[in-house]
Amino acid sequence: MEIQENFVNKVASSGLITLNLEDYYDKNERVVYDLKDNLFKGLILKEQDFRAFVKDNDWKAYAGKNVAIVCSADAIVPTWAYMLLATKLKPYVNELVFGGLEALEAVLFTKKLATLDLAQYADQRVVVKGCADFDVPIAAYVEISNLLLPVVKSIMYGEPCSTVPIFKRKD
Repeated sequence: MEIQENFVNKVASSGLITLNLEDYYDKNERVVYDLKDNLFKGLILKEQDFRAFVKDNDWKAYAGKNVAIVCSADAIVPTWAYMLLATKLKPYVNELVFGGLEALEAVLFTKKLATLDLAQYADQRVVVKGCADFDVPIAAYVEISNLLLPVVKSIMYGEPCSTVPIFKRKD
């Protein structure tokens, strides 16, 4: 008596679309520009010295990089100083933000996800992949939820074989 077993790949036949946020990772180098290095005695920003530095610095060293501007010192830095830095960095960098690397990652993912063709997800059941080879910021998961919510039938989190339901549209 021969036993014939037919294995059915339920994941493949489920009609689920997997969306991997890693695919929207910006591969350009990330750099933090810390304004503390421009402070006099680590306390104050001297306008004349800072303007001279900004004018003479070789900003090409930041070409193609993603830059986060911060000041890690406990000092009062005038707003115009950040603006002045931005005017010198922007022509060279890929992306420029105020805040640390977490803020930079959030902006990078948000901009990449904004280019997503949402029509391909219309009335679909979407699984947002949960495991990644690097840390995908929570901001990216919130952003993809915001984008998908108006168009999809359902959103799940995890892997197609083991998902956590997030949203199901009531028809």
